Amino acid sequence: MRKHRLRTKEGKAKYKLRPPTVEPGFGIVKSVMGFRGFLLKGLETVSLAGTWVSIAYHLKRMQRMQWAG
Repeated sequence: MRKHRLRTKEGKAKYKLRPPTVEPGFGIVKSVMGFRGFLLKGLETVSLAGTWVSIAYHLKRMQRMQWAG
């Protein structure tokens, strides 16, 4: 069912919006920051670690924005 939706005009139009909005953030976290996965167990600790990764990513972006002017 899902593959069928992606083959429709509406599905293709929605999918085209995904790469520029979602993927760069994950790519930066994985390749530039070197974060590949959680080494923790439990929802609470993984959630906390994810929050720290997100904060680090946003601080990095804010710093780059300040340097750019």
